[in-house]
Amino acid sequence: MGYTRPTTTTRDMLVAAPLPSHGKTYTVIPHKDVIEKTKSLLDLSGFTITKELYRANMDARVAQGVYHLASNEDEEMGMMFAWTNSYDKSTRFQCAVGAFVNVCSNGMLCGDMANYARKHTGKADHDIHTQISSQIKSANKYYTKLIQDKENMRKIFLPKKSQAELVGRLFLDEEIIDASQVSCIKAEMKEPSYNYNADLNNAWTFYNHVTHSFKKSHPRTWMSDQVKFHEFMTAELLSQAGLTSMDQNWTDKDGNGHIDGTYGSAGVLSEAIKGSDFDADMEAQEYDT
Repeated sequence: MGYTRPTTTTRDMLVAAPLPSHGKTYTVIPHKDVIEKTKSLLDLSGFTITKELYRANMDARVAQGVYHLASNEDEEMGMMFAWTNSYDKSTRFQCAVGAFVNVCSNGMLCGDMANYARKHTGKADHDIHTQISSQIKSANKYYTKLIQDKENMRKIFLPKKSQAELVGRLFLDEEIIDASQVSCIKAEMKEPSYNYNADLNNAWTFYNHVTHSFKKSHPRTWMSDQVKFHEFMTAELLSQAGLTSMDQNWTDKDGNGHIDGTYGSAGVLSEAIKGSDFDADMEAQEYDT
């Protein structure tokens, strides 16, 4: 089964999309419920949505919502909340707190703490409320980490040859980007579409070339692409340079948080779904290819 090219859409189109019928073992999570719960919980937590972005494939069988949130903590990056949902068994429900670059709306997600995925089974339709709430409660923690990662990347000199090698690995080894995205990154390296307040031989500039290419990603993979790439850059550049920003094990005053490989009281998994685990999750959905 092929995937139709994703397009920008509206809230009304997602709400009106016909609900699937996959049998008793499949729990439908309506796009409408995700939108309403997310916006309501953001409002209750004091966040102001400055922009809503929705993308979907044909018939909105896979949909994505991204909300830009008002924040004064960083001049270059704002806070965002994103989710992905499906009606065709191709992916779990996912949500995450992240950041976006003001000048270009490029996304930034760190999966080690801020990513959550839920298979469409059992009480999934009820569980997502708890998980969205948990993510939002810890939003400032995740956002601060991403700001620090950005500042650390600015400290790293990354010549064009090294950038080209990383692109090759992202394409051939990691399979995070496809051929069209390689072409996009190549064009950006030659003549960037935006000014990232860093020179061309800088890790932060390169990071944005790649996340700019993710605008071509299908909603089904957009979040996992962002998470895998951020982890790749953290491992390849920040860790080697001794610039990892903070301990990943933490809990807040309410006991919400992450201990490696375990759950905090809010039930948020501390490890991102990636690599073979991510592939296994797709198989678990029994998606008919």
